[in-house]
Amino acid sequence: MKKIILFVFTCFLFSLSYVQMNSSQLAIPSVLGKQAFPTIFAMNESTYELDLKKWNIYNDGTHPIETTKGINDALQWASENDYTVFKVPEGNYLIDKDSHIDMVSNITFWLDDKAVLQKETNDYSSYKLLHIGPGVKNVILKGGTYIGDKETHDYASGGTHEHGYGIITSGANKITLDNIKAINFTGDGLSIGKIGTLIQDVYAPYFESGCVDEEGNLRNDRTKSRLTNLPINHSYFDIQRTFQFIHQQNMPEDSYGYVAYFYKEDGTFLSKQDSTESNTPVGWGLTSIPEEAAFFHAVFPMPEVPNDIYLEYWMQGVSKHITVKNSEFAHNRRQGITIGGAQDVLITNSQFHNMGGAAPESGIDLEAGYNLNDNIHIKENQFYNNAKYDLILYDGRNAVVEDNHFASKGEIGLAISEPFKYAQINNNHFDGTKIYAYNHATFRNNKMNDGLAAFLGHELVIDSMTFTDTLVNLASDKSFGIEASNITVNNTKKLHTPFGINNNPLHLKNVTITGEAALDSFSGNASNGSIFENLEVIGYNRSQLPRGTYKDCKFIATENETVYGSVAVNNSGEYIFDNCVFESRHGGFSINSFHGIPDHVAITNSEFNALGDTHAITITSANKVQLEKNNINANHMERSDLEVLRVGSYWTKDEPYEVKDLTIRKNTIRSNLENKGISTIYSGKNAPPYIIEDNVLYNATLDLKENDLNTEANTQK
Repeated sequence: MKKIILFVFTCFLFSLSYVQMNSSQLAIPSVLGKQAFPTIFAMNESTYELDLKKWNIYNDGTHPIETTKGINDALQWASENDYTVFKVPEGNYLIDKDSHIDMVSNITFWLDDKAVLQKETNDYSSYKLLHIGPGVKNVILKGGTYIGDKETHDYASGGTHEHGYGIITSGANKITLDNIKAINFTGDGLSIGKIGTLIQDVYAPYFESGCVDEEGNLRNDRTKSRLTNLPINHSYFDIQRTFQFIHQQNMPEDSYGYVAYFYKEDGTFLSKQDSTESNTPVGWGLTSIPEEAAFFHAVFPMPEVPNDIYLEYWMQGVSKHITVKNSEFAHNRRQGITIGGAQDVLITNSQFHNMGGAAPESGIDLEAGYNLNDNIHIKENQFYNNAKYDLILYDGRNAVVEDNHFASKGEIGLAISEPFKYAQINNNHFDGTKIYAYNHATFRNNKMNDGLAAFLGHELVIDSMTFTDTLVNLASDKSFGIEASNITVNNTKKLHTPFGINNNPLHLKNVTITGEAALDSFSGNASNGSIFENLEVIGYNRSQLPRGTYKDCKFIATENETVYGSVAVNNSGEYIFDNCVFESRHGGFSINSFHGIPDHVAITNSEFNALGDTHAITITSANKVQLEKNNINANHMERSDLEVLRVGSYWTKDEPYEVKDLTIRKNTIRSNLENKGISTIYSGKNAPPYIIEDNVLYNATLDLKENDLNTEANTQK
């Protein structure tokens, strides 16, 4: 047989040519003593060096049938003889188009660095090169290259031919891929997948009125409906004891939750599981089954069962405890890795590049259907040159994406779709790529340049993120569904890269936007109610502000003398400013109706600085404006006939008025020339009386309509 065990305590030099070991497990102590014993026993890996002649295996790229059969036979023999390492020498091994390598449990499949497993060219829409099947566990794939037939494949039969897989796991457990390459497959380099089978169709007659009490007894309850005696006897339950209700039709939306009550074969009650507490309602995730359970009842909050109701009871199982590290996935038509039903996955320090040819054309895609992905960790990877996506979080929950470089220029670096829940996106660099994120995600300490970021859903948190020359759109589908704070935006290339606030109101805090965009630096059309705290827009060309309440904000225009440098309130809705600063060399601050007539604009305790020969404030259209307790400074005027604060326009003075209600009270206005400090004479035909009172004007005069009120309360100095 074998089992070579080296107990050579008198010699420090171990014969590595005789015993081949996984380098991650190899540790040779510098001093042999009591502390060395655990290491030495860990080195008792039993390695089988594949004997090509014995198993009729060819390593010259020929005889695929014999080679595939020989590898499978040798693997089975090695497993039966308790080998734990299966070493494949260098060479090109052609794998039969009609077959594949079937992995066995408890073994390291170690390819020499110059070993290649090549799929025989074919015309099949689906194939696999190596399969780690249901129930297989404790497998390491180490080293070597896995190559598909993409370049020579016959696509003439039609269809997408997108299911040509390099490596596929189906309900496997404790699998590691280390330092491998998977390239040129017609589908995916690696597919991490599930197993499942339909146990029972469920129709209306299968339900009965009633519930189950805490002791597991059936009880009458007209507010609930139950399924009874659902069996747990399929052989797949021996592999993984989990189930799922899916494919529901005509089921009331408020009835998707259920409570499962589990029993032994003799009817003894074991335990219950509430799907709403474990977040696994109908169509979402897996419910675990106790070891001794033989059947269960399921109770739904349905007082009445629709006659056309339908759902399916499935055994569903996923691949668990999967690690991919130090590897490369490239030039596959569909994607590098599909995570299509998995729990506890780590993908780290790997490269994903040049995917393209069949949708979705991505580096990694989490897409299982029915939300069977859970606890996925994607860390310290490189993504580049992929045709459409770098990473897709389509369905599942609990993903951590951190310290990755997403660099497929012009494409989507990260997409988080609506079905996915609870993603943590930390410390990544989005380099020339895009983000589309819908719901249930937190972004922290990321940076992004030359891209587009669209945050479009709810339960989104964006914190400590830096955007450079990037168009950002925050468009919550619920009120305050997005929280954004501690954000830095740098505009360096004068592109159309606004930071936009749209759809529903949100809360924005500690955001600094610097540099000129081609148009607006900060803008948006969100509905009433947004809150902006400590927002600074510095060096802007122009900004058309979204509705909302602005607290402790700054708007400092560009120093570029050739651009307008204005900030505007020009949409319907309410604008509240408190303790804000506005500075501009041209254009100043304006209230107008470019996109709609503002309903209410209130500005208090704020400061306006006109740093050039320009109006500090112009008001041409609004339903109600209140300016109170502000400092308005125009100390760089060159024209003495220029108004510091002007209502209306000379060019529209004979047209109907558009400022309906105006109060200018307790402000301080300063000018370097004897300008018109407050002018209302161009307000338009039939303008109503405005309240202009208790203002203090330094080196500035009043130029008011005859019907304006309380003008005598103002002080001119």
